[in-house]
Amino acid sequence: MKKYFLCCLLSTLASIGLVIKANAVEDSANLTIAIKGIKNQKGQVCLRIYESESGFPLGNSSELKSQCMKITGNSLKQEFAGLKKGTYAIAVVDDQNGNNKLDRDFFGIPEEGFGISNNPTVSIKTGTPKFEKASFSLIQNQTIEIDMKYSLDP
Repeated sequence: MKKYFLCCLLSTLASIGLVIKANAVEDSANLTIAIKGIKNQKGQVCLRIYESESGFPLGNSSELKSQCMKITGNSLKQEFAGLKKGTYAIAVVDDQNGNNKLDRDFFGIPEEGFGISNNPTVSIKTGTPKFEKASFSLIQNQTIEIDMKYSLDP
């Protein structure tokens, strides 16, 4: 009787574990970020994924995930696996001096290349894009393409 009870208990626990694991897989997705138009062939490209407007796009401590990659050509791809389904925005910097942030001049104008998800217009008139303008829904495996900019839009 004890063996039968133990077998049933172990079988039930294994089933619960499989259900929890299956639900975890269903509640997540992979995000591939494709960065195009990199002008420099040295330095690194740093990207940050944000799940809220907190710190977006310049904050370097409020992101959900971040990654810096050595530049190896005029485009790069980076995959983030197992992200919770939800709303995200991405900020990218062509970090030429290795300080892991976007360098800006006295007026706040970028001195390094940058990119934002949804490729919004970035100009003196529009200012820094808000999370809402750059955000997208991740509900299944997805690739987001980001075009690098090396000056403000007209």
